[in-house]
Order: sequence, then structure tokens, then C-alpha cells
Amino acid sequence: MPPPARQLRDRRAKPRSAPGVFSAEASLPWHAALQRHWPEYLIEAVLIAVFVALTGTAMALLGAAASPLHVADPLRRRALIGLVMGLSTALLVYSPWGRRSGAHMNPAVTLAFYRLRKVGRSDLLFYLLAQFAGAIAGILLARAALGTLLTAAPVSWAVTVPAAGGAAVAFAAELALAAAWMLTLLYTANHPQLQRWTGVFAGALIAVFFTFESALAGFGMNPARSFASALASGTWTAQWLYLLAPVLGMLLAVEAYRALSGRQDVLCAKLAHNVRGRCIFACQHPDQARANALEALDRDMFAHSD
Repeated sequence: MPPPARQLRDRRAKPRSAPGVFSAEASLPWHAALQRHWPEYLIEAVLIAVFVALTGTAMALLGAAASPLHVADPLRRRALIGLVMGLSTALLVYSPWGRRSGAHMNPAVTLAFYRLRKVGRSDLLFYLLAQFAGAIAGILLARAALGTLLTAAPVSWAVTVPAAGGAAVAFAAELALAAAWMLTLLYTANHPQLQRWTGVFAGALIAVFFTFESALAGFGMNPARSFASALASGTWTAQWLYLLAPVLGMLLAVEAYRALSGRQDVLCAKLAHNVRGRCIFACQHPDQARANALEALDRDMFAHSD
């Protein structure tokens, strides 16, 4: 069997079995998946809670007039908030917990990997529940820490609403940016020379997108984060588009990736793979083979020590 790097470079290559594939692990019934995979679900909830709390904190401290860190210039303020969002995304992706759960932190990302047959049906259900619950916890955590700096206008719970362009422009922008973001991640995560930089690309694009798109259309690209702010604030203006457009955009990216690469599959559903421990997805990532070998070595050493 050719090495994974060669498979990635060969557009004609078809998905094939490789060491480290966990198809059975990814196809567990819901009760077995909950019993075995609950740590990943909990981690996913914590990761998105941290992301939403940091995002809300940045918006409140930089956007509220009463804040000592208020930045009056709109472009500079958006750039600083985008920088916080981008850095937090990259750090969470590369964190040990992010490498374990895959650091989706976004229902649209999980649905895209489900479309790619990397996420099992039961894991899809519990990931979505964890992401929405974590996002709600994150915005409430920010509220507890910041009070009216977060809840009062103009921050207003960091709610996502269409800006100057209106709902039609917001829908088109959310769709296009979500598709571009996900297509970039799929390409880098499955390219042998770019795999290690996937988290950097994810964070950098979020920073740029927020800086320039939020003034025109509002920036969501994450149904769970948008829903959490809308629920907390009671503001549901055009929330349908912030729930629907990112999902459609990322599913569109899946089809674009398949058409452009000639492949129907990807290595794994993780943005940065772990080199130790298990993977709950239908994994063909070369790092998982290394993780399996290290785990087997640890078991052998433990057995011989007895």
C-alpha cells in the first residue's frame, strides 16, 4: 500500500483501508457512543464555551463605551476582536484537548465531516448537543464576568445581526466565507506539507473575515455561537440565516473539495491530530498509526514490568 503522503498527492486515488482505521468506533449505537465517547463530547463543549466566552469578552471590553479598553475606531476595533477570535481558535485547535475532540467548535464543521463519512451518526448527535450547550454556557460565563458591558448596547450580548448590507448580503457572505474557510481546512488538513498549519489557517481566516465582513453583513459562521447570543439576548433578527448559511456553505465546500481533489474521503475529522491516545472518528491519519504503536508499546512495557 502506498504511504499516506502519496495517496494525498494522487488525485485518482480512491479511499482505501489503512492502519488506524476505526470504522467500528465511529459507528456505535447512541448508548454505546455516549458511554465510550463522553469525554470527547465534554471536551467539545468546554472548547466552544471558552471560545464564546473569549469572543464575548473581547467584544465587550473593546466595544462598550464604558469599558476602559474601549476602541473608538471601528476598523481597529474589529481587527483586535478578530485577532482574539483567531488566536483563540488556533490555540484551542492545537491544545491537547483540541487534538482529542478534533476542535470542531462549530455544528457546521461537524456536519461537514459527517457528510465526509468521518463522524458517526451517534457522535454527530452528541457533538451538536455539546456545541450548543457549550456556546450557551460560554455566553453566560461572559455575562457573569462582565455584566452590562456585555449585555448593554452596542455590544448587546455579542448578538449576530445583519449589518449595512441587509439579510440578503449577510446570507451570501456567510455562505461564501463558510465555504472558503472549510475548503481551506479540508485542503490543508489533507496535504502532507500543510497538515501542521491547519489550525493557523483556521484562526487567520477567522481574524480576517471578522475584520472585514462583520461591518457589512455581521459575522457568525458558527450556528452555535449565533444561537447562544440570540437566546441570551432575545434578539432573533434574521437568525435563520446564521443557522442555515454556514451549514450550506461548509457542505458546499465538501462537494467542491471532492470535485477538485477527485477524492470522496479525507484522513480524519480532526483539525490537528493527536499523536497519543484514541481517535473516535473513522480515522486514516498517519499520526493515529503512531498513536496506536505508542499505546501498544506502553502496554507491552507495563506487561513486562509485572
